[in-house]
Amino acid sequence: MKHLLVLRFSSMGDVAMIVPSLRCLIASYPEVKITIVSNILFKPFFKEFENINFFQTDFRSHHKGVKGLMRLLRGLIKLKPTHIADLHSVLRTHFLTFFFKILLYRVKKLDKLRLQKQKLFRKKNKVLKPLTPTQFRYAEVFCRLGFNIDLTNHHFPLPKMLSLESKNFTSSIDTRKHRIGIAPFASYVGKIYPLDLMQKVVAYLQQENHVFLFGNGDYETNILKVWENAYPNVSGCYKLESLEKELEIISNLSAMVSMDSANGHIAANYNIPVVVLWGLTHPFSGYAPFLYSQENMLISSRVKYPLIPTSAYGNKMPKGYENVMRTIDHEQVILAVNKIIRN
Repeated sequence: MKHLLVLRFSSMGDVAMIVPSLRCLIASYPEVKITIVSNILFKPFFKEFENINFFQTDFRSHHKGVKGLMRLLRGLIKLKPTHIADLHSVLRTHFLTFFFKILLYRVKKLDKLRLQKQKLFRKKNKVLKPLTPTQFRYAEVFCRLGFNIDLTNHHFPLPKMLSLESKNFTSSIDTRKHRIGIAPFASYVGKIYPLDLMQKVVAYLQQENHVFLFGNGDYETNILKVWENAYPNVSGCYKLESLEKELEIISNLSAMVSMDSANGHIAANYNIPVVVLWGLTHPFSGYAPFLYSQENMLISSRVKYPLIPTSAYGNKMPKGYENVMRTIDHEQVILAVNKIIRN
């Protein structure tokens, strides 16, 4: 039996982007055994697959350092894989795949398009051309391993059934209202829409719809609590304290408003229309949600801020670019969401 190991340790959005390829792979090759090797936090992404196994990594302790990586390697070899898909292509996976290759396993790794990205992100003579989306580059790895899949044949699952906890969380919400998700945070400030403008979006959309807010950690949840207490039709999903429960809510939304962050990818995996607000990053970098609509990609002004995109992660803030996302009018966001829910 063929046994495919899929290596992708982080981040949340990048791990979520594996899901469309797995759906196509399982549909075409149901007999193949698949094991995802990743952070345990991301296990809920793969719960929809009955026949996928999950191998937990622990780089803070058990798999820390060279000794830890050797321990991880031995654990993975015990699984008796036949094919290795490196969807991360970083030092840790390079270390592991080096030994897998010596042991004559079939290994293929992700093309990170470093040269094309360099041209896209450089300050002078930018080449502003769309790169192959990450989801399709993941699929290419599987194809090179002999699993010929085509993401254009992808089929979305039905929305998730709500657990008892999620049902209780949403029990008081008017079922006639559209349910709109808003995820106002991202890993870097250069990708976060100004909170005063986002509050205007929340305030308007909650008038005729119900808004679900997504965020975690004290800083984010404290802000979400203010908005939740200020408006009657707003719920903070931080109360669920579970990614699995959040997936249930997201899969039943009418639309999602997201930064260039994981929540956009998660929603797109369930065929939820996503409005993405782009700051220092850009959809051409290949990290846009799966099968995204170009009209729902709201991009900060490149006329006023021509260095956009500055990087893949939004971690490079040129001087004077602190207010780059204020070039996206909050009314644009509202209009984009209304267009989705009124179609």
